[in-house]
Amino acid sequence: MTTGGPTTGNMPATGDEPAGGPAPQRLAPEEVRTLFLFESLDAEQLAWLAEQGRVERREAGAVVYAEGDPAECFFVLLDGTVRLCRTVHGDQVEISRTSQRGAYGGATQAYLGDDGQYRNSMWALTDAEFFVLPAEKFAHAVRSWFPMAMHLLEGMFVGMRETQTLVGERERLLALGSLSAGLTHELNNPASAAVRATSNLRERVAAMRHKLAGIADGQIDSRRLHALVALQDEAVERAAKARPLTPMETSDAEDELTDWLDDQGLAAGWELAPMLVSGGLDVDWLNRVRAAVGAEDLEPAVRWLTYTVDTELLMREIADAAIRISTLVGAAKQYSQLDRAPYQVVDVHELLDATLVMFKAKVPAGVRVVREYDRSLPSIPAYAAELNQVWSNLIDNALGAMGGEGTLTVRTGRLDDQLIVEIADTGPGIPPEIRPRIFEPFFTTKPVGEGTGLGLDISYRIVVNKHHGDVRVTSAPGNTVFRVLLPTDLEAPPAG
Repeated sequence: MTTGGPTTGNMPATGDEPAGGPAPQRLAPEEVRTLFLFESLDAEQLAWLAEQGRVERREAGAVVYAEGDPAECFFVLLDGTVRLCRTVHGDQVEISRTSQRGAYGGATQAYLGDDGQYRNSMWALTDAEFFVLPAEKFAHAVRSWFPMAMHLLEGMFVGMRETQTLVGERERLLALGSLSAGLTHELNNPASAAVRATSNLRERVAAMRHKLAGIADGQIDSRRLHALVALQDEAVERAAKARPLTPMETSDAEDELTDWLDDQGLAAGWELAPMLVSGGLDVDWLNRVRAAVGAEDLEPAVRWLTYTVDTELLMREIADAAIRISTLVGAAKQYSQLDRAPYQVVDVHELLDATLVMFKAKVPAGVRVVREYDRSLPSIPAYAAELNQVWSNLIDNALGAMGGEGTLTVRTGRLDDQLIVEIADTGPGIPPEIRPRIFEPFFTTKPVGEGTGLGLDISYRIVVNKHHGDVRVTSAPGNTVFRVLLPTDLEAPPAG
């Protein structure tokens, strides 16, 4: 019981009673010395503490100080049994309980200039008695009597806070750089495809113009020309609806078309057949072309139609590339929440999908990604960009744990009034001896230089402090599951 928490509203802020009230009960200096915290002080210091402090009692079941109240007093247990609790998603979670005389709690960081709120609550499990010091008196004593210790404590406190801030920023920048590199790689593929297809399309259009001239030179009559144009439109439609063929089906279809083209006297039919097959055109359809234009104009007509199919497929490739780029940009905006309010109503599935898109380049070839979504889940109010950071940390850890092979499962569900997001991996699991420490700041099992130990700590604080949710973990070899629980009924941004 050595960490403080918020105070109770009925606790006096000083050691003095209001005028006209009974004199406060105090400890004699010799009694103060019996408390292990003060046993090494000299007579003058003990006398000062005895004068500033007071004895207070709480009945069994009473709150001694309450989480969230102004941290005004420092409590030292004289007699009885107490417990410390913290609020986690509306539930009182017991941190510790003790009956040890001299155990302390309350405004334990007042000497560091922390005049905020109690960080937990203390309850009397039995009738209890306390030696109570006002926070400012306690802070004065520590600062005056232990200046070197104070400098050390202040240095550690400030240094730890600054280190955590700097390392956290560094970790976020590294993660952003890694994801940006992955996004750049993903964008480069469709962009390159679009450039390549555009160049090829320019060549095909130029060739089509020449083939059109060849058709005109053949003095094809207008009736046949209209029929050819109608067949061209049909070829475009067939190309758009062509079903994918297996390699064996493709080979057989190309062989059949090549034989037909050779029989018709077309030169290099083997070059035309693959494109015609890709557009869903077969021998029966080409017989219709021959009937429409005649044998004398068949070769320019077929080559014209082949270029038509080729240009249509190239335009489809360009459209697919543009859609892919647009999808990636949309996912990046969803992930970063660019131009969106920090606190908003969101669909967690959109956030999860955006994060998975950002991680696509980091997912090893041997890892299978499985989505098990409950699409009936409602949208929830949340800090969307920060939840994306939570998913990123958990997914990154899961990928690292599997070492390049396994299954990453992203699952959603519901438990009472809470929405559940699970990130599961098939890695070796978390050893039981380190599981209680995984949410500690700076604790990491990765080699030096590869991990800061802030990912899970940041995730925990985002979920618990900002969303009033919870993060839980179960782990066994082949099945490690991080479970994020989020409330579905927050009506206003949570504090902090």
